[in-house]
Amino acid sequence: MNRRDALRIIAACVAGGGAALARAGARVLAVRAWPGRESTRVTIEADRELRFVVSSLSDPERTVIDLNDVQADAAFQKALETLRHDTGVLTRARIGQFRPDTARLVLDLKSRVDAAAFVLPPAGPYQYRLVIDLTPLDADDPIATFLTKILEREAQLERAAAEAAARAPAPAPLPPVLPAKPAPLPPIATRPTPPRVIRPYVVVLDPGHGGEDPGAIGPGGTYEKDVVLPIAHAVRQYLEQDRRFVVFMTRDEDVFVPLGERVRKARSVNADVFVSIHADAFTRPDVRGSSVFTLSERGASSANAKWLADRENQSDLIGGVRLVGRDPMLAKLLLDMSQAITHAESLKLGRGLVTELKPVGRMHKGNVEHAGFAVLKAPDIPSALIETAFISNPEEELKLRNPAHQLRLARAIGGGVRRFLATQPTRS
Repeated sequence: MNRRDALRIIAACVAGGGAALARAGARVLAVRAWPGRESTRVTIEADRELRFVVSSLSDPERTVIDLNDVQADAAFQKALETLRHDTGVLTRARIGQFRPDTARLVLDLKSRVDAAAFVLPPAGPYQYRLVIDLTPLDADDPIATFLTKILEREAQLERAAAEAAARAPAPAPLPPVLPAKPAPLPPIATRPTPPRVIRPYVVVLDPGHGGEDPGAIGPGGTYEKDVVLPIAHAVRQYLEQDRRFVVFMTRDEDVFVPLGERVRKARSVNADVFVSIHADAFTRPDVRGSSVFTLSERGASSANAKWLADRENQSDLIGGVRLVGRDPMLAKLLLDMSQAITHAESLKLGRGLVTELKPVGRMHKGNVEHAGFAVLKAPDIPSALIETAFISNPEEELKLRNPAHQLRLARAIGGGVRRFLATQPTRS
């Protein structure tokens, strides 16, 4: 065999090996489900981008995902075993080899759903992911439910005002003043005074991260998403002890909510104030203390503020957002709308939060900082973001896991909100 023939054989072997690798297809690494009342999210993680077809079947209700160039092998079966069944709208998941080059994943469902699927590139700790969002068609609309709650609270406030007026002593009658020359007066047409409608203040609390996006992770393994949610629940409980306040949470369970959706929800319920609650990390474990941020009109107030904002704004990459029909230039225009009045009110809100948080523990900085957090970009809602502590600090991580400390933080946050709203006119 001469040298040319040997090289030809080697080239053929390399080409054959490459073809074999191409035929190997994607390898499924994990399958996860995140249940929620509004929707259930299923993610399939693989070592390369998945090609897929989604369809729906009825009697019984099922969503079917055909995965091209994927084998329903032992690794896929094992990944599927970790899926939490009977969760949200999902009752069971099963996999089979539909065709030699196609694996079929069948999701058995409790009810009819709107199934939407999209792919995500590698982000954070994850490789390529296929995301399937299952939204029940008969699910309650949380925004409509909350607006009904506002009407009920208004009725409570009106009844309380009427009862207080009935209990008030009647004013003493004034002595009559008789004219020098009595003359008949023409009747005066009067209209009944409409009852005054007293509207409660609407506070939107935004616990950061959720679902597949854990947020920052402490040295002891504590997830940011798991500590900010109970703090937000405690703030809601504290504020709603006063009937003048009604609280909406952008998430009240372990689900992922895109940053823009958090702002949209706040505007949908006509929020008077928006507070985003976090417990972030930094590159050094000795950094500690609470911080309060408002939106920067220009640059961040410190290098640390910019680092935190950049990190928080990556949540959509990790949690996964389906961008359909979004004009990037229009989105940027909407986010960059003039906020002069809102910025001033946000600063007032931030100062009140700093005042209330100082007695609870050390502040990272004793004043309100500014950075370009995406969740603070509602153009018409006073908004602030709180870093309750640095979860990357071992001591502060332990505090954040302590229910008593969570309650102290919640009362401080609620106190800051009350302090701010006390300066606002009564909603009527």
